Amino acid sequence: MGNTDSKLNFRKAIVQLTQKNQKIDNNDEQFWEQFWQAHQTTLEDVFALVTASEIRQIRNDNPANLATLCYKAVEKLAQAVDSSCRTQADQQCVLNCVRLLVRILPYIFEDDKWRDFFWSSLPAQEQTNLGQTVPLAQSLLNAICDLLFCPDFTVTATRRAGPEKAEELANIDSCEYIWEAGVGFAQSPPRNAHMERRRTELLKLLLTCFSEPMYRSPQQSEEPNKWIAYFTSADNRHALPLFTSFLNTVCSYDPVGFGVPYNHLLFADTTEPLVEACLQLLIVTLDHDMVVQHQQQQQEQQQQHQLAHAGGVLVTPYDEGGCGDNLFINYLSRVHRDEDFHFVLRGITRLLNNPLVQNYLPNSTKRLHCHQELLILFWKICDYNKKFLYFVLKSSDVLDILIPILYHLNYSRADQSRVGLMHIGVFILLLLSGERNFGVRLNKAYSATVPMDIPVFTGTHADLLITVFHKIIATGHQRLQPLFDCLLTILVNVSPYLKTLSMVASVKLLHLLEAFSTPWFLLSAPSNHHLVFFLLEIFNNIIQYQFDGNSNLVYTIIRKRHVFHAMANLPTDMAGISKCLSGRKTGGKFNLPRVPQRKQAAAMTSQELPSAQVPDEYAEEEEEDDDDEEADVDIGRMDKEPTAEEDLESETESHERSQLGDTQLDPVAALTAQPAEPGTLKTSLLETPDIGQMTEREQAHPNDKSDLTPFDKSPVSSPRAAGVKSTSPTLSRDDQTRLSVSHRSSIRMVPGDGDRWTPTPEWIVSWRSKLPLQTIMRLLQVLVPQVEKICIDKGLTDESEILKFLQHGTLVGLLPVPHPILIRKYQANSGTTAWFRTYIWGVIYLRNVEPAIWYDTEVKLFEIQRV
Repeated sequence: MGNTDSKLNFRKAIVQLTQKNQKIDNNDEQFWEQFWQAHQTTLEDVFALVTASEIRQIRNDNPANLATLCYKAVEKLAQAVDSSCRTQADQQCVLNCVRLLVRILPYIFEDDKWRDFFWSSLPAQEQTNLGQTVPLAQSLLNAICDLLFCPDFTVTATRRAGPEKAEELANIDSCEYIWEAGVGFAQSPPRNAHMERRRTELLKLLLTCFSEPMYRSPQQSEEPNKWIAYFTSADNRHALPLFTSFLNTVCSYDPVGFGVPYNHLLFADTTEPLVEACLQLLIVTLDHDMVVQHQQQQQEQQQQHQLAHAGGVLVTPYDEGGCGDNLFINYLSRVHRDEDFHFVLRGITRLLNNPLVQNYLPNSTKRLHCHQELLILFWKICDYNKKFLYFVLKSSDVLDILIPILYHLNYSRADQSRVGLMHIGVFILLLLSGERNFGVRLNKAYSATVPMDIPVFTGTHADLLITVFHKIIATGHQRLQPLFDCLLTILVNVSPYLKTLSMVASVKLLHLLEAFSTPWFLLSAPSNHHLVFFLLEIFNNIIQYQFDGNSNLVYTIIRKRHVFHAMANLPTDMAGISKCLSGRKTGGKFNLPRVPQRKQAAAMTSQELPSAQVPDEYAEEEEEDDDDEEADVDIGRMDKEPTAEEDLESETESHERSQLGDTQLDPVAALTAQPAEPGTLKTSLLETPDIGQMTEREQAHPNDKSDLTPFDKSPVSSPRAAGVKSTSPTLSRDDQTRLSVSHRSSIRMVPGDGDRWTPTPEWIVSWRSKLPLQTIMRLLQVLVPQVEKICIDKGLTDESEILKFLQHGTLVGLLPVPHPILIRKYQANSGTTAWFRTYIWGVIYLRNVEPAIWYDTEVKLFEIQRV
């Protein structure tokens, strides 16, 4: 009852603050105490009792009242630190102040006029010490950090001999109170649910303080975040224990615990919200790197300018510099012990694999939803600590990261609200694929332990990678098109190391080539041909470096040789170009020059080879599919929304059915990719950076004396290395940029776009002559006659004998000289930095829903959209 009365007083006090032109006196302690004393309001209560319109009303009509409320709340936190926050009343007062500030801060950031408010000093300080003033933000951050290591409040006290002998909070050594064992700390303190809840509330306030970039446009978001700069600087004496506490809390968390079924329904888990808050703070603080460098350059210029204008006296206002190094990034980059790497990697893989765990009792184990934050953290650690990246790739542990990434990519491909998740998964694979060890590890056999709606196959992790990528390109929604370059770049990077591809993966690769090399598609946009260059490079790498084990792929290339001949003979005259562009069927499908196939294989002509053990009743269906569907990688869905399971029932599936005897994953067990529910909230993202910006080409064997430059200029090389610069000699630089953004990899062309882009004969000749077809044409020239001869001599009707022949065949001395292996390594760039910042804050905005801290505020960094 008493708490109800105090809530009523709290509500009345808020209403009093909103009354126009009624300034409440700073010294009226009785009035201000109503906000944090004698009541226990939860965070949800505060959000219900203080409405958005009231906060804006106070901000606009009574700014002095809002300023005093903030000053007083920060002052209360500072006083609690001074008294070491020992009493129950002090602790409740701290929590009430924290909850009120979480509610108010976003509305202060939302108004440009209030942007510097927290970086001004307290009025009391101005009167006492005129010389040194501490900004309000700094006082707030100091208080929060002290309170996060407060014995009996947020950490278990180590020395207990009565309150008079308790340690002063201001002098405490927080390194003794790190929250969890792990990196740099051996003891595991006892769990305490109340303390975990209090830590989580303080961390929510920290996150709210750091969220100022949400209220800047993407262009302004490059400005330094002064909150994070101070928090991660040497001025924060708790920086190291905070970093280790966050990292260890995340990496030691085991949501399954002792594995008792349904335990998460019986007991409240206070650790999960804490882990999520730690994760979100880690990714936000580790995102503040390039900004600081930029800031330091500006600071140096400003100091020189001020020296010149201040008669030699150096004037450095706080808000213009002095941020120094980001210690979180510094500490992360210096972790080097194998046991620490093992702890971090095991923790991240345990949490990433949590949604994939299968058991017989439905919903009996806890399911986590923080996979996006985990992937961002993994990306950041690999980016800042190369030793960790090499540790991950040193063993097959990298596959424990690969499988959950492929699971999320496959499951999210039809959901427009998960575009960001698709990007981060692909970016991580691009980073990993730049290292030789990743390609080598992919040769490990894969056993289908994870339920995915993909064809069953017997093969390696490389087959899984190719199959999932094919699914994404074939049945993903259209907003994934900018990722096609990245997906194929990953396959190019790993292709020289793939020892054996299954028939399923081989057919999928050829299927992509057939779709992307269709004349209509090639000539529809100025950079579509880059996809073909990538695919040809994959085939060349495998033929030149892994021919012996890849008879499935070689056989598939022979069967689909008409695709390569059609590419080599692409028309370059205007009449031929017009015919190609008009060769699209209604509904978006178009005709491919078809190879006639008969069921009898006795009298083989130069265009016929046995199909992959196709049963008679399926053969006719396959012939029809060959014409209509084989080239229809979502090109057939140009003018309609993609549906989740509009898959390619093509020759690929005929191989799978025949080889695997119609065995499929249990449809209940395999989660099928579904579009987002209508009305699902999502945040907008920046343009995906061009693959040319994101990667730099590097020889896999630098000691090789062959020079990179002549190879790049040779016809075998892909023009993609130069980004979009190699598109067309007739385009100006501005046109290239515009076209690369608006049309890059656009598989679903909107009808009527033809007037924007008209291919010319010169343009086609400029890249057709560089198609790296020599190796494949030589292979066909040597093997096709041999295979046809075997078929005629032995009257073969299935593929097994041919595959056996190809397995024992060799092309040594018959192929062109092997080209150097070129790897496109990820390189940091401003495009991905800006993209990540927008994505990170979008994830945090959508994930903090109870209560929704930033909902209904005027966010500028991204748009909030409904699917």
